[in-house]
Amino acid sequence: MIGEMEIKVSNPTTAAIFLDPNRNSRRAQEFAEGLGARIVGQQDAVRQLSDIYQTFLANMNPPGRPIGTMLFLGPTGSGKTRIIEAAAEILFDDPNAIVKIDCAEFQHSHEIAKLIGSPPGYLGHRETSPLLTQENLNRTHTDDLKLSLVLFDEIEKASDALWQLLLGILDKATLTLGDNRRVDFSKTVVIMTSNLGAREMSELISGGIGFTQGKRTKSDTEMDVDQQICRTAVEAARRKFSPEFMNRIDKMVVFRSLKESHLRQILDLELNAVQQRVMNFAGTKFVFQCSERAKGVLLREGLDGRYGARHLKRSVERLLVSPLSNLVASEQVMFGDLIYVDLNPETGEFTFAKRFDSARIVEPMELEVEPKNVERPYSGIGMPVPQVPAAVMHPVHF
Repeated sequence: MIGEMEIKVSNPTTAAIFLDPNRNSRRAQEFAEGLGARIVGQQDAVRQLSDIYQTFLANMNPPGRPIGTMLFLGPTGSGKTRIIEAAAEILFDDPNAIVKIDCAEFQHSHEIAKLIGSPPGYLGHRETSPLLTQENLNRTHTDDLKLSLVLFDEIEKASDALWQLLLGILDKATLTLGDNRRVDFSKTVVIMTSNLGAREMSELISGGIGFTQGKRTKSDTEMDVDQQICRTAVEAARRKFSPEFMNRIDKMVVFRSLKESHLRQILDLELNAVQQRVMNFAGTKFVFQCSERAKGVLLREGLDGRYGARHLKRSVERLLVSPLSNLVASEQVMFGDLIYVDLNPETGEFTFAKRFDSARIVEPMELEVEPKNVERPYSGIGMPVPQVPAAVMHPVHF
């Protein structure tokens, strides 16, 4: 028949070359390494998301369905939303290049109109544009990468009407808007996050992070706690969602609880993020360096098993960013300064000192645009005078 291909298989006893199905392509490997550098302690989530990207690159994802559908479970502050932002940052160079639906805004069935629009004749028709349009999905597409990331954050807070809406998206990769336009989700990765079972998981890990005591016994190991968290999260999801909804999810990933070693790595990432914030957005650009004693205080103040990495971020903002902001606003810190942050052992408070070393930051030079058809000056040997390139602004890492 036309359109069918006849396939002939050679003798299976013929000599063959064995292949490695675990090898990743260069792009998939770079994607996985980028996620691993940004996301700490969640190797399984990184691997699962990288596998979906590898399948997409090979164009082997099932036709008529989304590229991948994932449900992220686990303790609050463990990185469920952050890993999607990191993926967008790697793929599109923008952590906000996500179609994000905050499900807490859709707790009532009538609020679904904000996603798909009102039908013709209903109040509000054509007044506001629905969120899930084809244009919104395709805004991150390029000639080289036609892929969209759609995030339904805290899906358990949505009404049943949104879950019913998702059934068609997860199964057939289609959505019909209020004006009967069809939206194609076949080039999307649909991710849902949930904090179901958060209270029980918080009790399990309350003694596992930092210097606090909790309900864990000495015989409990970290692996035992993670296994209990996994069971708690999966059972809570199965109680909440219908079997037909759960059956349409390709991968269900339970995020691990963050240990103190993980939070030490996250602290370094947060300090680097603050430095980048200073270099990219602050009016006065400077470089800061924290001593090990100062890092220890930030880590100790930021350790809380109930809130994960979010509490550490608040610690950095309160103890480091706020004082630095005061120093900049009072003009005690000037352009190019090196600020050393240490701990006063007597008072237990941070000290901020300006070090008079060589300049760490170079302001870019403004180049005048050369008029066209104007001859450049020449040196005595008849060669053009070399043009000095503009300096660039860069921080020095210690």
